Amino acid sequence: MPMTLRFAAAAAAGLGLDAAFPGRGWWPLAPVSLAVLFLLLRGRGVALASLLGLVFGLGFFVPHLSWSGIYVGPVPWLALSALQALYVAAFGATVAVLGRRVRTPSIQLLLCPPLWLAQEAARGSTPFGGFPWGRVAFSQADSPALGWAWLGGAPLVTFVVAAAAALSGLAMLQLRPHRWGGPGHVRAGFALLVGAATLVAAGAPLLALGQDARSDGLSVAAVQGNVAEPGLEFNAERRAVLANHVDGTLRLAREVQEGRRAKPDIVLWPENSSDIDPIRDAAAEREITRAAAAVGVPVVVGAVLAEPAPKVSNSTLVWGPTGRVVDRYDKHRPVPFAEYVPYRSFFRAITRTVDLVRTDFAAGNGAHIVDAGPVRLGVAICFEVAFDDHLRTAVKQGAQLLFVPTNNATFGRTDESVQQLAMSRLRAVELGRSVAHVSTVGVSALIRPDGRLVVRGGHFTTEVLSASLPLSTTITPAVQIGGALEIAIIATGLLLPVLARSRRLRPRNSPPRRLVHPCQGLLHP
Repeated sequence: MPMTLRFAAAAAAGLGLDAAFPGRGWWPLAPVSLAVLFLLLRGRGVALASLLGLVFGLGFFVPHLSWSGIYVGPVPWLALSALQALYVAAFGATVAVLGRRVRTPSIQLLLCPPLWLAQEAARGSTPFGGFPWGRVAFSQADSPALGWAWLGGAPLVTFVVAAAAALSGLAMLQLRPHRWGGPGHVRAGFALLVGAATLVAAGAPLLALGQDARSDGLSVAAVQGNVAEPGLEFNAERRAVLANHVDGTLRLAREVQEGRRAKPDIVLWPENSSDIDPIRDAAAEREITRAAAAVGVPVVVGAVLAEPAPKVSNSTLVWGPTGRVVDRYDKHRPVPFAEYVPYRSFFRAITRTVDLVRTDFAAGNGAHIVDAGPVRLGVAICFEVAFDDHLRTAVKQGAQLLFVPTNNATFGRTDESVQQLAMSRLRAVELGRSVAHVSTVGVSALIRPDGRLVVRGGHFTTEVLSASLPLSTTITPAVQIGGALEIAIIATGLLLPVLARSRRLRPRNSPPRRLVHPCQGLLHP
């Protein structure tokens, strides 16, 4: 294959992986795109494999993360995309290095799934806590492979899709035209394709297996208040945004009184629904208390609190009908360069856009759950839903229902909101819990433990979503196993080439030498 065609194929495969995610949602393209990448890396040297990985990574991340530059310009967006693509370049180099230790370039394909998982793990933890957006698992919310999340979480879903890609790559090698005449090659190729499809499809019965008997449902209402204008100044009229959520709750209370809607057990507001600190601002406190008293149940409020000074906190407050804050969660993982700027003076020398973050958010360190009247809520504010350990910890702490308050106003009408919603759907299956995914502007949804949407809101609309969601205290295998499965898969991928190399160097047993008389050939021609 000419070199230019190789790079074009890598770029096209990266674009294909992006198309597997919402909003296109063509999830079968995920294993197909990875299969193309794995084949391109087969038997290549370190330099070429790194470049092919980089091109694939740019082809994927540049369109996939385009929402990050919608209002701040191309520099942060392209810098973030290039940083993420470097991890894929390192993946390509690692495949090339370890691939030399296996017996054939074809077997090298089998190294790719665990090494791809290692790449995602590294990307999701470094630097500054990591950026796990764009994991292959998050493209599979509508795929049968989603069921694997119940067994092993997002890492297992990624591994299954990558393993299906490797099997598909092996099938393509068997089905090359010049091999058609060979005995059994066509049969072997189709068997590998069937194996890849079966691997993905096997998630469906796991999904059904994970739906155990649950307690009675909880009546949940979620208020999507909307904002006047999308963009960085979405909350310039902070009182208007708060008023939108108060009005939505008051409208809900009227509908309950008129019998047009069932009374909820709890009302959920999204992140940034009150950017005015309601603990310190008397007017904001009165408005929220008025809304909670009208509906007569706890209202869970997303608020920005002016503490610990000089920083602020991104908090979730359980606001009782009497006006008392019953419980509180502070976001554990503020987003670097969005909610705080590490090494601000250094990065200011590169770009002045860092000063758009005027005040740094502090990281919380409390429990991952809040007691919200009739239910214990596991809370993951916005970006935190992408991290495996966050809501898993909440479930271990006793969460019966998961709550993902978010604010997508700063990303306009891009696919960022539906990409994030797919993460919440995967978490529902992985953790065996219903999820309330509530945004200021959408897309909000109430999600069952099997990942299905009970009700979904629009984008940049004002509405109240309500449904009865089943509660659970069951611990899924994914929670029990935790991160151990991911570590085991990665370790196996790293150790297999070493074992293969040592096996090749081990001397083979040879039959004993037979002594031959020097005249034997003359006496017995």
